Amino acid sequence: MTQPLLRPPTTLQPRPKANPTSSSSSIDTRITLKTPQQSRTSSETRDSRPSRSSTSCSESDQVVAAFVRRVLCSQNSTAANGAQSIDELLPPLTSSNEVDLQLYAIIAIVVKELVYSWYGKITPDQTFVEEVVQIIAHCTRALEGRLRRVDLEALILDEIPELIESHILAYRTSHDTARTIQSPNSARTIYHHLIPHPALSPVPGHGTELSVNQQSKNEADFRQLLVQGALAVLLPTEDLENVCLRTLVADVVAETIIGNSIGGRVCEGCFIWTSITRLAEAVKASMTARATGEEIEVDTRSRLEKFGLLSERGQDTRAAMDGTRSIFSEVFWRLLQYSYLAIIGIRFVIVGMFAASAETPRSSSKWKATADSPIAKGSEAPAATLRPMLDFSIFSACSTILDLSFRMPWLSGSLALLQHHLIQSPLYLLRVGAVDGLLDQYLHHLLSTQLLNRNPSILPSLLRTLRTTLFPRFSLNSNKPQPSPSASESPEIIKHHCAETLASLLPTTITKAVRMNDEEIVREIAGELNIWEDEYMNKHLAYRILELVIVRLLPEMGEKGVSEMMAVRGLDVS
Repeated sequence: MTQPLLRPPTTLQPRPKANPTSSSSSIDTRITLKTPQQSRTSSETRDSRPSRSSTSCSESDQVVAAFVRRVLCSQNSTAANGAQSIDELLPPLTSSNEVDLQLYAIIAIVVKELVYSWYGKITPDQTFVEEVVQIIAHCTRALEGRLRRVDLEALILDEIPELIESHILAYRTSHDTARTIQSPNSARTIYHHLIPHPALSPVPGHGTELSVNQQSKNEADFRQLLVQGALAVLLPTEDLENVCLRTLVADVVAETIIGNSIGGRVCEGCFIWTSITRLAEAVKASMTARATGEEIEVDTRSRLEKFGLLSERGQDTRAAMDGTRSIFSEVFWRLLQYSYLAIIGIRFVIVGMFAASAETPRSSSKWKATADSPIAKGSEAPAATLRPMLDFSIFSACSTILDLSFRMPWLSGSLALLQHHLIQSPLYLLRVGAVDGLLDQYLHHLLSTQLLNRNPSILPSLLRTLRTTLFPRFSLNSNKPQPSPSASESPEIIKHHCAETLASLLPTTITKAVRMNDEEIVREIAGELNIWEDEYMNKHLAYRILELVIVRLLPEMGEKGVSEMMAVRGLDVS
């Protein structure tokens, strides 16, 4: 006989925020006996200010909160503490309530689909589920503490764009070579030789079924090594010794989060094209309409002309006068508009330059590569050499995406020459783009104030979009048809729609300069979007980015293997 339906877990006792350490006590000692009201409140433990959001986002957050409360909180606690928010009922994951809500939604989906499906048939006891949630919460808080020690500017604008640029170049080289030797099926093999990865070897599709199974096994082993190494660094020794719990968490993260999501849906061409389309639509929607000389229309007609009581000769004379007046009016309003934009731009640059010059130089900010952990004791990675922000790979990656070296070599060469003189000019005063230079400080100030500090809602919005795309309708949906309207469309239609959306963002002056009509522009953009069509090649990029982020957050994994890290913690995994 089967067990009764699984009831939600008992109340997870929250705890105050603390700096995560790897030597903390076990899960049983971490669960306090305080009531949720005594343990944490939003105003006491978090610096989260209410942000302005639309009604739809608020309603969506309410639905998500209800789902999380129904899955991860007991029914008795929900009935007794219905007015309490999620951050008062569950342990904190990060220092932001908005981020915690989206992360708990993903955790609730995984627990409902993967844990409740089999654990409820064994026992109705929910202590095991509580321990899983506590382990995840401990890991996320530890990762957040390490994230503050990472140079996000270099990671986002230099290292990740460098990987994207190498992916684009390898894709173009492999396909050009495959067309040259008239062997289209060899593109994946050429790409894998250019950017090899042990988890994606041997190349599938060019051998027997045994090679395909071997590649899948290598990929699964690679994911397990990543997760086991991360747990060996983040978890305290007491929790690390719990083999059953550690294995379950590793399987859930390796197969569901990394395997089905990062190594699955995220690498599909349709997913990438849909994500680019949504991003372009968001940028287009955020653009405010600006009045131009063509948009300003003043009705200067007299009442006789409005009601048709003016003679034809008078109408002709009036039309000639209006034509002359409209030309002068258009010129006047255009000059006024461009003058206003020029003044605003100059003021923005000058104020930014003064603010940047008053800030601490970038060279004085030393990023600590390792956090306090038993594995990292006695060894600290040397500080990375700072690069000028003008020399970041984001600029060369944009040039590679647009293929400027082929389409406009004169523009690419001019920009490269200007970049070289701004960074390494023979005259010291002209090196405004070098490290701690005026332009370098200005770019650093602009990025830190306009993007990182003034937009705290970016990460919750990204997590919300990622959750709704990967887990629609609060389900893993791994083998079901997609409920979105674009699911019935072919990849070519999705790619064409993405190209049309990107083409709509181009200013009119650019479309006139390239001397191409709308159809030709859309066709060119669609051709460039082909770099994301191959899922196997996209996996190389996804796993390389994942490795880079993990090594930056957990530099111990770049120095020791999983067995060595486990041995340091006193565990034998042989």
